[in-house]
Amino acid sequence: MTADEHKGEEKDLQEEDLEVGLIGCGNWGRNYLRVFHELKGTRPAAVCDLKEENLSWARRHHPGIFTTENYQELFSREGLDALVIAVPASAHFALTREALEAGRDVLVEKPMALKTDEAQELVDLAEQKGQVLMVAHTFLYNPAVLKMKGLMQAADFGRVYYLWSTRAHLGLVREDISAIWDLAPHDVSIFNFLLETLPLKVSAVGGKYLMADKEDVAFINLVYPGGIVASIHVSWIDSHKVRRVVAVGSHKRVVFDDLDNLERLKVYDKGVSLEMSAESFGDFQFLLRDGDITSPSIKMSEPLKNQCQHFLQCIVERREPLTSGKNGLEVVKVLEAAERSLQNEGRLMEV
Repeated sequence: MTADEHKGEEKDLQEEDLEVGLIGCGNWGRNYLRVFHELKGTRPAAVCDLKEENLSWARRHHPGIFTTENYQELFSREGLDALVIAVPASAHFALTREALEAGRDVLVEKPMALKTDEAQELVDLAEQKGQVLMVAHTFLYNPAVLKMKGLMQAADFGRVYYLWSTRAHLGLVREDISAIWDLAPHDVSIFNFLLETLPLKVSAVGGKYLMADKEDVAFINLVYPGGIVASIHVSWIDSHKVRRVVAVGSHKRVVFDDLDNLERLKVYDKGVSLEMSAESFGDFQFLLRDGDITSPSIKMSEPLKNQCQHFLQCIVERREPLTSGKNGLEVVKVLEAAERSLQNEGRLMEV
């Protein structure tokens, strides 16, 4: 699916009356409750969490909502059209599998699983059951990322040379997964989306400074078809918060800075390419471009709300989401290759 197709395909849902259940009402899960409350044609109808304080919060902010500490009650509850799973990553696979087996359409947070064979099992199960399975790669619903892809596909961007990203902050440490599985899914999904393909090979090195068994910082290198290379830096222990993705081409450079609310995208009309000299056949010369720096106009909207709207559309129309289970499986394959590389001192691994 192209960026333009994704932007232009959504229809009005206000005549629908879809009920959504949520498993996991922590800080991020609460955003899902807010969004489904604000969207037309749907409402959050039930929530499950193991902490009473989170259920109490849900009842205060969404009077009348059904709450429970037993997630299986949401699988059997009549009237629910879909489930959102926003729990720690180590529980994604098991809960998603049970939800699909119960005949529910599912939106699961990233990563959809921690092993390729588990992710493949979820994809196969969703197809067998005829259920919608969507993975919350939220950045693919960010208008700036969609715009970035359009800029890269334009002829005047030139040949794609390489991409790099940095996703770092101080704190927000996960107890069940490493920084790679927590942060890198964002950048892998963005890179795969921008290039419309998977990397062929991956290598990774990292450091364990806070916990003995989990990397809290990592550097991941990826080799894509056509000689395109990419690099991802993730960290939980960097005091300088960064959310940046850069694409460098022969004619232009595009920078997406998610923390810059005024100029989320910048386009540098600068580049270098190797051209054959017109004066001497067989000779080559470097051509440098040094043009303007522009910030294109973007009609911004909340990515999470766009994602949830798309999920509802896919439920109503029974179609495959942009970030389908297959898309989530591709991300897991890359992350698992990075994990194998970490365990083998940074050796290059095939995806």
